[in-house]
Amino acid sequence: TDLTGEQLENQNSYMRGTVSQQSEMKEKLLSIEINEAAFANNEEKTKFHTGLQTLLFCSTFFGLVSPFIKSNAITSLTKFQQFILVLMRIRLDTPLQDLAYRFSVSLSTTSRILNRWIDVMYVKIKVLIVWPEREELRRTMPSVFKQNFGNKFAIIIDCYEIFVERPSSLIARAMTWSNYKHHNTVKYLIGITPQGSISFISRGWGGRVSDKYLTENSRILNNLLPGYIVLADRGFDIAESVAIYQAKLHIPAFTRGKKQLSAKEVEETRKIANVRIHVERVIGLVRRKYVMLQSILSIHLLTTKAGDSVPPIDKIVTVCCALTNLSESVVPFE
Repeated sequence: TDLTGEQLENQNSYMRGTVSQQSEMKEKLLSIEINEAAFANNEEKTKFHTGLQTLLFCSTFFGLVSPFIKSNAITSLTKFQQFILVLMRIRLDTPLQDLAYRFSVSLSTTSRILNRWIDVMYVKIKVLIVWPEREELRRTMPSVFKQNFGNKFAIIIDCYEIFVERPSSLIARAMTWSNYKHHNTVKYLIGITPQGSISFISRGWGGRVSDKYLTENSRILNNLLPGYIVLADRGFDIAESVAIYQAKLHIPAFTRGKKQLSAKEVEETRKIANVRIHVERVIGLVRRKYVMLQSILSIHLLTTKAGDSVPPIDKIVTVCCALTNLSESVVPFE
């Protein structure tokens, strides 16, 4: 080679400097703007990372839960950074390892932060999922519902399923297998008001459970009052159970064994479809806003921790539904 020893040393020094600069840039890119100041004047950034509509909602939510998070010497992250880390996890389905790199903490620390904050969020905001009073329902009833059912009080119900990893236990595998989804799932019963807010979310059940059994054993019917109507799909064969509470079930007419539906059945089915579609839109909104619920979740989230009665997956689903109630309604009010 024509290069002298001094020139080679200069090149090596230059390369070491370049590698060092690249490493520093990478660290900056991974941690850039994930702090309180970066969100202070950026509504779009807040909405993208947290799913919350405004900075005010974000600040209010943080102020509600942060006092109940004890400072911990195991991490250098501020409470706000931990708060954003958790919301990024459920909002964007960001992998735990990716979050660990972004916030420059270990994977185990990331997992502990997630568990700690989800526990507090669950306790503090599940009250946003509330069964409304009759007068409140009447005062805010949307026109699309009035046109089809007048001023009757109603709950619109449906089930939705979340994919989970295949359990190693044969019993658990059978209990979570969903013939409808052809996958192992956890099933939830969700109830919404005519206004489009989530007023009920059940605990998770194995995907094998029927819609009827889940509904009759999830305590939702205990909220019914005389005169209520329950709008559901054909799979909810719960008319007798609903009638016990002097309420009435409305489901689309069955077509099996009939050449065609009567004019009355067609009209009733149309009315139900016009309103019941909103529960599907709400479920879609929850899934879109909190992408974690679209993925195949770890089987470990189904395991209840010692001293706790609610598994992590139920807490996450409840938090996502409660935060969705802070969004604009999918139901038009005019």
